[in-house]
Amino acid sequence: MRQAFQDCCPPEDLAAIATAPAANPDFGDYQCNAAMGLARRLRQAPREIAAAAMAGAPACPAVAKLECAGPGFINITLDDQWLATQIDLMAHDFERLGVPCPGAGRTVLLDYSSPNIAKPMHIGHIRSTVIGNALDRLHRFLGYRVLADNHLGDWGTQFGILIMGYRHFADQAALASAPVEELERLYVRSYEQARADHAWMDQCRAELVKLQAGDPENHRLWQQFVDLSMGEFDRIYRRLDVAFDLTRGESFYHEQLPGLIDTLVERGLARASEGALVAFLEEEKLPPCIVRKSDGAFNYAATDVATIVSRLQEFQPDRIIYVTDERQQLHFRQIFAIARRLGIEAELAHVWFGLMRLPEGTFSTRQGNVIKLERLLDEAEARALELVRQSSPAMPPAQQREVARAVGLGAVKYADLSQNPQSLVTFSWDKALALNGNSAPYLQYAHARIRSVLDKYQERHPDIRLDSQPILLGHPLERRLALHLLRFPEAVLQAAQLYRPSILADYLYELAGHYSSFYQNLPFLKEKAGRRESRVRLCALVASVLHRGLDLLGITAPDRI
Repeated sequence: MRQAFQDCCPPEDLAAIATAPAANPDFGDYQCNAAMGLARRLRQAPREIAAAAMAGAPACPAVAKLECAGPGFINITLDDQWLATQIDLMAHDFERLGVPCPGAGRTVLLDYSSPNIAKPMHIGHIRSTVIGNALDRLHRFLGYRVLADNHLGDWGTQFGILIMGYRHFADQAALASAPVEELERLYVRSYEQARADHAWMDQCRAELVKLQAGDPENHRLWQQFVDLSMGEFDRIYRRLDVAFDLTRGESFYHEQLPGLIDTLVERGLARASEGALVAFLEEEKLPPCIVRKSDGAFNYAATDVATIVSRLQEFQPDRIIYVTDERQQLHFRQIFAIARRLGIEAELAHVWFGLMRLPEGTFSTRQGNVIKLERLLDEAEARALELVRQSSPAMPPAQQREVARAVGLGAVKYADLSQNPQSLVTFSWDKALALNGNSAPYLQYAHARIRSVLDKYQERHPDIRLDSQPILLGHPLERRLALHLLRFPEAVLQAAQLYRPSILADYLYELAGHYSSFYQNLPFLKEKAGRRESRVRLCALVASVLHRGLDLLGITAPDRI
């Protein structure tokens, strides 16, 4: 449409000319509302601007018709043969399904999940982990070189508290059988003791100072806590099909902090204030950021700025993306401002998400009211197994368990990914494990049903090569399905560019809905030759898009459920 408007629109406005899918299929396939926005600037009626644009529009094989509607909307209808040709090309592009690779030659570093050492992963970690992993998968598919970094919370005050708890309350048998749960118990008990006894807290601080100074015994304990925790974390990541290229904690950057502080002071980016060292960010309209406390200890701001500097030196990323909860918005605005003052030019993005809550309120390790992530996954798989046993009683038990794993874990992931990341989520078992409606199981069932149709077709017509048969779009339901299939690349691109996997989830749900209408209202295997093959090919393409789309969300699409 930009070409259509170039003779009647100022050059500076051309970039804003855009089209969008029509809300009502009766008004065409796409719609352009640019004439409405240009009316005041050009001092013309919107319909006059729209008419001029349509008159100047160059011939395009993709467009069958342009119409002006209402006060100045331009309705666009695509050519049926062009649409059928694009669907055929998409079907033959089995690996990419028409999705381009705009990230080729560019590097993205993704910082997500980031659990704390000595604390079990709970349902609050599911958001950062599955949102981050979906963005990871999306960017890799778009051709970016992706470095997934699990930046662990393995340093700080909590380790002084934990060391005291370990020395006074440790149960070695419990530590052997359930190490992270025991470490959490020790932390909670020591924390409660510290709240009631100032001397205990003073001793916790002393143990932390010893650890930071390199005390061999405290360092040995700290390393034990890290190793035990990572064993548990890695088991859960394998279960979730999540993998990282790097796993580095805050401690990895600890030795770089004094040099960073010296640089900030030398460049006048931080100065002393009430005994602390502070970066003042008035130009960015942000509150002051403490980079070193009055007691000489470094805080998270210093560590995170040092981490940015280190990542740029080692990996030269074009973009660094952080996936954390909403409470860290100010923190990242501050450290990004400090990084820019240091001359860092790489794009820095904070993808924040709403908190996960229980119906009765927030949860906290200190309060002991968390739902462990592993318990959630166990429950999801158990409920899914009952469903699979009911729907496929003849399926071998081992296969039932494998399918239940895909359905259960998919339900948990999709319950999160299908929502706007910035929405606050109140967790409930029923919502997280819903196996119908807008859920992963609904999409997985749609995929499995299509695979069944394809198998039946192959049994009846083993000698026909489907990929050599033409796509025919004679019925409105066929055309509507084809049009939605063609929008898959756009959904993938937008989900990555806007950091919202929910865009792809919404697309897949709508695709399953279009397919359901298509399947329920048109004959398939009993249709006459030619039309039958075309419809089966459309089915196969829907299955491919569902399979690929779910995979980009980190969800498996079984062939049988």
